[in-house]
Amino acid sequence: MRLATAALFVGLAMVATGSQKEELCAPEAVNVTDADFCKGLEVFYPEVGNIGCMVVPSCNSYRQKITLWPQPIVKFPKASEGTDMQKGAIQGQELTAYQPPTPPPHSGFHRYQFSVYLQEGKAISLLPEENAARGFWKMDQFLSRFHLSEPEASTQFMTQNYEDSPDAHVPIRGSSKPKDKLKMSGFALLVCVHLAHHL
Repeated sequence: MRLATAALFVGLAMVATGSQKEELCAPEAVNVTDADFCKGLEVFYPEVGNIGCMVVPSCNSYRQKITLWPQPIVKFPKASEGTDMQKGAIQGQELTAYQPPTPPPHSGFHRYQFSVYLQEGKAISLLPEENAARGFWKMDQFLSRFHLSEPEASTQFMTQNYEDSPDAHVPIRGSSKPKDKLKMSGFALLVCVHLAHHL
């Protein structure tokens, strides 16, 4: 009986320890100023869930893993039209392919912003130079060209290069070192923008 009780206690201790570890490894909310940008969009990545309006945690090597994950599922739960947008099955013409967040080392935290604009039947396209290199793509000029004003919904998350994180030297199976390039992604109705932010 004592052996069974001891085994049960060890099992409960392992479960309790595991749940405490998971609680410690969770995204934290962005600061109040950055939270003002978060209005109605959710961004889901595997393992961490919805990181809209959050800082990607360094634990569990999430800042390295996010550079390898496929594009997130972006949901607009309060969409007045289209259940696809509510569920994250956003449809439409893709202007540029998704590229994961890869902030350069020693550049601080970077914001990755997602915005949904009402297209109102306007055809959206990129200029040849915008297609050639993302460095030529300017958000304010894009919005002005297509007369897009305030987004219907928006959110952002923040991350930094995994090498700048406390657990930077934990290896990931099957991973490769990310390239040191800034990335942006854009969609016809959903626009994702990357901004650098030094803390």
